[in-house]
Amino acid sequence: MRIVRKGLIGIFVLVMASFLCGAASAAEPIKVGVVLPLTGSMAKFGEIERRSFEMALEEINAKGGVKGRKIELVFEDDTGKPDVGRSAVEKLISRDKVPVVTGGYSSAVVAAAAPVAHQLKVPFVICTGAADDVTEKGYEYVFRINPTASEYPEATKSFLKGVAKVKTAVILYENTQFGQSSSKAFEEDCKELGIQVLMKEGYSAGAIDFKPLLTNVKAKNPDLIYMVSYVLDASLLIRQAKELDINPKLFVGGAAGFTLPEFQMSAGPAAEYVFSATLWTPNLRDKDYPGAKKYFDNFRARYKSDTEYHGAEAYASMYVVADALKRTKSFTPKDVRDALAATNMKTAFGPVKFISYGKKTQQNKLPTYLVQWQDGKLETVWPKDVATKKALYPTPKWSARK
Repeated sequence: MRIVRKGLIGIFVLVMASFLCGAASAAEPIKVGVVLPLTGSMAKFGEIERRSFEMALEEINAKGGVKGRKIELVFEDDTGKPDVGRSAVEKLISRDKVPVVTGGYSSAVVAAAAPVAHQLKVPFVICTGAADDVTEKGYEYVFRINPTASEYPEATKSFLKGVAKVKTAVILYENTQFGQSSSKAFEEDCKELGIQVLMKEGYSAGAIDFKPLLTNVKAKNPDLIYMVSYVLDASLLIRQAKELDINPKLFVGGAAGFTLPEFQMSAGPAAEYVFSATLWTPNLRDKDYPGAKKYFDNFRARYKSDTEYHGAEAYASMYVVADALKRTKSFTPKDVRDALAATNMKTAFGPVKFISYGKKTQQNKLPTYLVQWQDGKLETVWPKDVATKKALYPTPKWSARK
């Protein structure tokens, strides 16, 4: 009898131990990998996206997380370099055992990291890197919530067709995957609109003097100067265009550096009247972009600075990942991947549904917008139904400005 009783006690202890271990395991956070440029020349973009990821994370965890478990973000710094980004994704998957990776700012880093995720069969939810070919390779484990680089100029194209009917243009671009994709797309748009491209030229990132390049631009005397540049180059191009007294009818940025608050801070008065393509503004309709204004206001209150489309992409990506984790059958990468493929939701960045069109697979598709710096603020000017201010066009000559 004692032997039986001891046996029963032993079984009870084992069962309770197993239960407690299971409960402890269930309480462990779910790790999500995030790869961003946290140092280096692209760190400003990385900072606004990291802060946005963390804001979304806090909101999600405050509401109970996922299936009773908190989410934990594991950040890896890609420094804006492709080889470092590739290694970062490998570390997150192999060392940290994350079931999903998100982030991905630079197109060059994304292009290097995406095949790693595909090969190791762990889903990678890209929030910013926009080079078209990333979602044209049939990667089963790669998803992208932001529009592709070739789609960035859509609102600009509409504005040129309906309002600023220019005849000639010059295209300047950073000689990277993003710059090449964006400039090629805009060149094709110009052909469709009957705009003659007088000059199209790439440059190396981080140049300290654009005057030789801009002197050639001035000689062409274009109606439009279109630039695809990150923030340091963007501000220097505009400052030196002012110094050389170059006076097109409008300066337009192809998104990237022209929408960051740091652009206006660095370019100063020269930033005034500059247009830029953008993928998001905080005043979009709440029925399609729920929480957009709330995210913008909360970010400003918390960090005492403005956010823009890069931050909104990261904020939404965190919600997309959390939504997939809530719907997945298990937390294995394969099941998480299948849940992502079935995504159909609305976020502060807009509706997210991964579809196939043209050569692209698992690509989200969204409209784009046109903004302009007016009185030191970034105002939405096109399309009209979402505009906060009327577009100021044509751009006054430098000598006519106050």
